Amino acid sequence: MFHVKRADGDTLNTPDANGIPQDDTLTADERLVDNRVKLPMKVVERPLRQVAKRLLMALLVLVLTALVVYADRAGYHDSADDSVDLLDSFYYATVTLSTTGYGDITPVSDSARLTNIFVITPLRVLFLIILVGTTLEVLTERTREEWRLKRWRSALREHTVVVGFGTKGRSAVQTVCATGLKKEQVVVVDPSAKVIDAATADGYAGVMGDATRSDVLRRAEVHRARQIIVAPQRDDTAVLVTLTARQLNRSAKIVAAVREEENAPLLRQSGADAVITSASAAGRLLGLSVLSPAAGMVIEDLIQQGSGLDLVERPVVRAEAGKGPREIDDLVVSVVRGHRVLGYDDRSIGTLQLTDRLITIVRASPGTQITPHPRPLPRD
Repeated sequence: MFHVKRADGDTLNTPDANGIPQDDTLTADERLVDNRVKLPMKVVERPLRQVAKRLLMALLVLVLTALVVYADRAGYHDSADDSVDLLDSFYYATVTLSTTGYGDITPVSDSARLTNIFVITPLRVLFLIILVGTTLEVLTERTREEWRLKRWRSALREHTVVVGFGTKGRSAVQTVCATGLKKEQVVVVDPSAKVIDAATADGYAGVMGDATRSDVLRRAEVHRARQIIVAPQRDDTAVLVTLTARQLNRSAKIVAAVREEENAPLLRQSGADAVITSASAAGRLLGLSVLSPAAGMVIEDLIQQGSGLDLVERPVVRAEAGKGPREIDDLVVSVVRGHRVLGYDDRSIGTLQLTDRLITIVRASPGTQITPHPRPLPRD
């Protein structure tokens, strides 16, 4: 049983029942959130508004038809009282446009019959197109959306799942995308409908629901994901999400964020490959900026991908093999050898090997990319 420290000082017991952890603090309404998948799409008019517009158009056609009949009412015969008033005109327009045609009101003059041929009949066709077209469009849209969803699921492989699309999650996915990841390869999971709408508007696929539930993560295809970013608002939620995600995917790289530093070991035990303490990291950057504002600006520049200087991890090329870290053109910060991260001045490095990976500082450019390590570093 885990005891997760909250920011407010309380603890949460999270028993691992049947292998799937559950967040006991969720309300019944939160558990009943619609766990649907939303794919990014162009901004279109709402379906109800479209239907209302079609109905309004059909009503205008009906009114226009009735006015045409009423204007030429002398050319029509009513079997009931031999006269056609405004009510009769609307009645005739209704039964005519709907193709019912009772025959109690009929055009008898040549002008009335010509009007029926050249005006009423086209209006009848237009009326049917509006109503039938609306139904067909709704059915087509639903079929197309189902087809898009099935194609999306079948094509989604080695993608990135982002749990929590707040400030941390949004910044994390923007940083990853700045290094070459396509937006089509990102799936956002969040319980808020507004947040999911914002994510899809940015071009990401979204799954609305509680990420501590395995069925929600399965909708995001977590079991086929390459990397998972866990950035919810609460530390206890982060632990539950990490436990569930690790059980569904044993090989994915999981990076999680926590507020309280004392909860970081729990996340590593839950299966996180790397844990970032957001409050402590921000505090250290503040302290560094106090001691040296310029150094703080450099660190901020380094962690902001796509501008200024970037930290880049890349493999050793053949021309660099056999050389020392200081002998190559790039500014090497560390050398990744196997599961070890060695400083550039570590004597155990000796010369670079083709199996090594370098963490270097380079000038940001559109072609700059970080090549992910095929295997995550060992967890403590």
